[in-house]
Amino acid sequence: MHVGLNLNNREALIAPDYDVPRLLDLGERAEQLGFDSVWVGDSLLSKPRYEPLALLAALSQRTTGVEIGTACLVTTLRHPVQLAHAWATLDVLSGGRTILGACAGNVAEDAVKKEFALLGLDHRERMRMFEEGLQILRGLMTDGRITFAGEHFALDDVAFHTGTEPEPLLPVQRPPRIWVVANPSIGASRELGSPRVARRVAECGDGWLTCCRASHPEEVESFLAEISALRSLERFDVAYQVTMTLGKTREDARREQRGYIDAYYPGFSDAVDLADWGPAGTADEVATWIRRFAAAGVTAFVCRFASLDQQGQVERFARDVLPAVR
Repeated sequence: MHVGLNLNNREALIAPDYDVPRLLDLGERAEQLGFDSVWVGDSLLSKPRYEPLALLAALSQRTTGVEIGTACLVTTLRHPVQLAHAWATLDVLSGGRTILGACAGNVAEDAVKKEFALLGLDHRERMRMFEEGLQILRGLMTDGRITFAGEHFALDDVAFHTGTEPEPLLPVQRPPRIWVVANPSIGASRELGSPRVARRVAECGDGWLTCCRASHPEEVESFLAEISALRSLERFDVAYQVTMTLGKTREDARREQRGYIDAYYPGFSDAVDLADWGPAGTADEVATWIRRFAAAGVTAFVCRFASLDQQGQVERFARDVLPAVR
């Protein structure tokens, strides 16, 4: 079982005792405690936070073994050629430890629609832009060169190579690892229908990253059945980002989780039932939840703690939960 830690780069703007230096320290500590990966999130304006690729570059120099990734990066807000350039550089900096968790943007939030408008993009076209962008990213970072003709992008023999360099600028990992984000039972994904969502995940990703349905392990099983009809699940990652809180009692933990999510997602917190964000309770209750979703097919967990005490939650999880689920 792969267990990662979301270092919560939005909280570094919110919590009084958690800033960027502490975030980097916590990433280093996570490696010492036995986490398999560390992650940061992305948002331009709707939920301000420190820029994820810059933070991952710093984390790549503070850690040596953990994988580093985005949970998730709104790739539709970045031109795929520019993103390929940045991500290839990040992968080299980390020695090939990156995982690109890629999402299209949750336009259930009006603030996210404004982000698209600010950049001159039509949010209604984001899914086609998302799919085309991932094709370009994978091709350019695998072969070092791409020609592409789509609805939103047209590239004629584009490469990070002029002929004077011995070889193109490429990541260490070829092809790059990409986990496609899809929440087929909530939000905009429901509008598209899960068969199309499953095809997108199967064709564009090396893994599937989901969240926000923590009361429904049966949905993981059913969606995996759709993916398995389209591709082999061998060497395919199934990841769940879970927003959890550890407490002495379930009541204490749920109270802290509720207050945190309300502050973290202004105007959106009620769009997801509290129980669907993730478990809040004792260490035993959190471990039971992880085992339940592992049995449903999840192979990797990205743990995000809904608490102002990030350090305390991480230390407690590593001591009381991680050995139990290992």
